[in-house]
Amino acid sequence: MSPDARRNILHEIWLQVPFLAWLIVLWMLVWNQFTVLSFVTGLIVAIFVTRVFRLPTIEISGRVNLWYGFLFIVQFLWAIVRGAIAVTIQVFDFRRQPGAAIIGVDLRYADDMIMTHVSITASLIPGSLVVETDRDRGILYLHVIGVRNLDEVEEQRAGVLRWERRIVRALGSPAQYRALKADERAEGER
Repeated sequence: MSPDARRNILHEIWLQVPFLAWLIVLWMLVWNQFTVLSFVTGLIVAIFVTRVFRLPTIEISGRVNLWYGFLFIVQFLWAIVRGAIAVTIQVFDFRRQPGAAIIGVDLRYADDMIMTHVSITASLIPGSLVVETDRDRGILYLHVIGVRNLDEVEEQRAGVLRWERRIVRALGSPAQYRALKADERAEGER
């Protein structure tokens, strides 16, 4: 085996360590036993699960900006409250039927991790739900309620892109963060 192949195998194993650790902790929590035997059986089950049900390895950037992460959490909690109020008003407004649409959002900085975070964020805010993802092209398809015209559809699309930018600021890779900053500078020059 060549040194490059060995290095790639070690890199793959290193990327799986957090996932394996999480599966072991989950196993120990499910059985409510924090013993050596529980750890060993959890390790065996975790290795079995990761080998039989292989998922593509997602490389975590390791970059976390605490300030932008805090801002994201505060803005996210506010969006949940605002969305819940908006949906409640739409439900109890008997004068008109709330409009609904399926919209596609072309993500700009989408790798698997960012796309997953944006999907979860968009789905957890009341009034929208991700119904499909096109991983290859980086497109999210959402069902949104409360839209009556194309301007409101574009407003929803812009809202999802704002969430993507917030997530990139908080968790994106250095390359994604640099691309975001370059895009912001380009928009500022217009």
